[in-house]
Amino acid sequence: MSDGSQHGPNWYPDPTGRHEYRWYDGTTWSDQVSDHGRQSVDPVQGPGVVPQRDVTAARFQKGLDRAGVQVGSVTGGGTLFSEPVLVVNQKAKIIEVNNEYAISDQHGNQIGAVRQVGQSTAKKVMRVLTSMDQFLTHKLQVVDAHGVVQLQLTRPAKVMKSRIIVQDGGGTEIGQIVQENMMGKIRFGLMVGPERIGSINGENWRAWNFSIRDGSDQEIARITKTYGGLARSVFTQADNYVVQVHRPLEGTLGALVVASAVSVDTALKQDARGFN
Repeated sequence: MSDGSQHGPNWYPDPTGRHEYRWYDGTTWSDQVSDHGRQSVDPVQGPGVVPQRDVTAARFQKGLDRAGVQVGSVTGGGTLFSEPVLVVNQKAKIIEVNNEYAISDQHGNQIGAVRQVGQSTAKKVMRVLTSMDQFLTHKLQVVDAHGVVQLQLTRPAKVMKSRIIVQDGGGTEIGQIVQENMMGKIRFGLMVGPERIGSINGENWRAWNFSIRDGSDQEIARITKTYGGLARSVFTQADNYVVQVHRPLEGTLGALVVASAVSVDTALKQDARGFN
């Protein structure tokens, strides 16, 4: 999981967050960028923007209380992949054009963010004027507090079922999150090639809360949705999630659990007008 500075010349996730990929020449980032396979030119112009948390301390604590989190009862390592509690907060916006989520630990320290990349002007206009989000491809970067890309998530345009392609910070595929059903309680498989190593399970038909399980069907993490208030939810589509990881997870499973947790609304439930 790197920002490209430890690798040779190649295309890597754009550290500025403005594009899908940027060319790294082995020493510095260039102005050559790529989105959806189309190359263009865009100067680096400073570090990437990390979306900031947009929730009051009181509302932050209320979300933890609703999820039953006792702050400090379990400690972590301070990173996206080592904290036992992640609080995912969507930046409130009147019109959803760019998906932006801040990720904090249980103490309110921001340790990462999710930002959407590779959107053309035409796509942004379409998102404002139409209900076509679910039929568009969405690309997200999961970054740490310094803006270094840790994961890259791609949700291809869907017709019936969703799937997420999960890549590491260098662009190598880790696995996929694949929707398995269309009726009843929503369920996704955590897939590495043909192997199903876990699942995400909605706990009611609207899937507001999720149980994440390993390959032996043991719960390893839980996602609890907390509400920003009726007006906030209706007019900004802002969502907040508390993610509780029950035991340390490493490697592929850990990466897929974090990917699932931080993208459950942005990527898996993109069509807010109907059930995925």
